[in-house]
This record gives sequence, C-alpha cells and structure tokens, in this order.
Amino acid sequence: MKKTVMSFILGMAVLALMPGQPPATAAETTAGGKIGTLTCKTVPHSGVNLLIHSTVDVTCVFKSTAGETEHYKGETGVGLGIDLAVKREETLGYLVFASDFKKGSYKLAGRYVGGGGSATVGVGAGAQALLGGSNKSVSLQPVVLSASRGLGVSGGVTYLYLEPDRAADR
Repeated sequence: MKKTVMSFILGMAVLALMPGQPPATAAETTAGGKIGTLTCKTVPHSGVNLLIHSTVDVTCVFKSTAGETEHYKGETGVGLGIDLAVKREETLGYLVFASDFKKGSYKLAGRYVGGGGSATVGVGAGAQALLGGSNKSVSLQPVVLSASRGLGVSGGVTYLYLEPDRAADR
C-alpha cells in the first residue's frame, strides 16, 4: 500500500512539473478552447467527513486568458466512495474549457461530477475528472491536480458545486 501511494504521489508530481499548455489564441477561446484557469481553496473548519461521503466549502477564483477574474463559492467532496482523510487545507487547480467568456456572466456556476482520489501523508496530491457546469457547456481540465496537507486517502464519485460570489467581485 505504501509503495502504491508513493507511486501515485510521484506520478502527480511529474504531471505538475510538466510544461503547461501554450496560451490560447482568440480562435481557441471562441471555438471551445481554453478560456482560463480556476483555483479553489478549501475553507478551514467547514468540512464534514462521513467515511463514504465528505464535503468542504471552497472559495474559487477564475482567471481568463485575457486576465479578467470572477469569484465563486461553493462546495466539493466525495459523494460516494471512501474518505479516510483529515486534510487541514487543500488547493485545487483546473484548466477551464468553454466556447467563450464574458465577464459577469458567471458561466462556471453549476454542478460538476466525476471521479477522483487523493493520498496525503503530511503533504499530498490528488486528481479528479469533472464535467458539468451551466447547461453542461463548461469542461474543467480532465485531470485536475490538487495539493493538500494532512493525513489519509480518499476516492470515489467526486463533485464540485459553484455559485457566483458577487460580493468578492466588487
């Protein structure tokens, strides 16, 4: 088990160190290409961990390829699976693919669902594959990388729910 966890963490570290994709061109951003990045951080002391279901509040910032930002709030977790993790903090990073971006439209608001897992011993890593959003028109990077501090393992059906945080955008 220890070797499997270490192999997983090493593999995630290699992915994190790989060069990023080149910046999207105008044609890519209007034809379903990359329109930006979404970074979410867990809210301390907001988590509930019930072995087969866990949830934690998140605050997120979307940054478009043009440098514009939108803020979101919501929750993420394991809807069905196993969660034996006690994480003090976690940061999730996504590449965002959609047909377009218009500041103030909050296009990323909605529900995303998929599969995922993580392993944490002091410092850990994880991956998710999520699809969804408003009218299922947004795709978050198929493999999302997360960094966490704490102890444990989790895996199963994962989800992310986002709503606009207009107060943070003022």
